Amino acid sequence: MRRPHRLIVGISGASGFDYGVRILEMLRAAGIETHLVVSRGAITAMKHEGDLTLGALKELADHTHDNRDMAAAIASGSFRTEGMVVAPCSAKSLAEISMGLGGTLIARAADVVLKERRRLVVLFRETPLHLGHCRNMTRLTEMGGIVMPPVPAFYPRPRSIDEIVGHTAARVLDLFDIDTELDGRWKGG
Repeated sequence: MRRPHRLIVGISGASGFDYGVRILEMLRAAGIETHLVVSRGAITAMKHEGDLTLGALKELADHTHDNRDMAAAIASGSFRTEGMVVAPCSAKSLAEISMGLGGTLIARAADVVLKERRRLVVLFRETPLHLGHCRNMTRLTEMGGIVMPPVPAFYPRPRSIDEIVGHTAARVLDLFDIDTELDGRWKGG
C-alpha cells in the first residue's frame, strides 16, 4: 500500500508569516495534501505583515485544524504523513516542541512526527539568540528535527522579498524530496 502524500504545516506567532503561505501554495501546486494549524500568535503576525485574511489562508490548505483540538487526526501517530513544517516557528513553539510539552496542536503534531521518525522542519525565526534558544535548537536536532532558520541565500541575486521567500520555501520542500521550481539553484563556479 502506498503512503499518502500529506504534510502538516504549522504557522506560529513569529515574523515571517509569508513563509508558511508560500509553502502552502507550493504544496498545492505539487499536489500534496496539506493539514494546516495556525496559532493565535500567527493570526496577530498575519494582521501586521500583510493583507491576507484567515479565511483566505485556510483556503490554501486541504484541511485546517484548531490549535486547541488535541483530538485532531494529526495528533495521532496512526495518521500517516510525510512529516511537518513549522514556518515560521516562534521561540515559544520551538521550546514546546523541543521539551515535548504537547500543550498545543502544533506542539503535539510535531511531537508525533518526531516519535514516528518522520521529518520535522522548523523555520526558527528569532534573532539575536540567547542560550535557551540555542539549547532548544540543539535538543530538537538531537531528537531528529531539522532547525532551518530562514536565512536568505544571495547567490541567486534576489530582486524582491517575494523571491527570497520563494527560494527559502523551495529549499524547505527539498528536505521532503518534493520537487518544485527553484530558480537560482547553485551550479558552482
